[in-house]
Amino acid sequence: MARILSIDYGRKRTGLAVTDPLQIIAGGLATVSTSELFDWLKAYVEREQVERIVIGEPRQMDGSPSENLARVQQFVNRWRQAVPIVPIEFYDERFTSVLAHQAMLDGGLKKKARQNKALVDEISATIILEDYMRSRR
Repeated sequence: MARILSIDYGRKRTGLAVTDPLQIIAGGLATVSTSELFDWLKAYVEREQVERIVIGEPRQMDGSPSENLARVQQFVNRWRQAVPIVPIEFYDERFTSVLAHQAMLDGGLKKKARQNKALVDEISATIILEDYMRSRR
């Protein structure tokens, strides 16, 4: 089997998470500058087997598009054109940042660590991936 990779796409930073090759466990992978994301991902899928990419679909609580959705859609369209062999699909990301902060609190992280936005993005990507995997079972 191949890995599933998830993306919590942000304007400045993007959190990434990935499964193990058997798709049993999801874990944080990295946080990269959004301007470097496309090239970073292309290099990653060249060296690792990736079955698919799941990207958080940013929506408001009422389901309407958030301001970041247009940027995410541009990235998805660019990916689909350049790397059609690795499908990319949207997955609802509402509440992931809240859940990431709660996970950090529950994990006993100190206030300074909880202010690390890169860590929040990576945890958010992990939550997106865990939810996606749960929905497929």
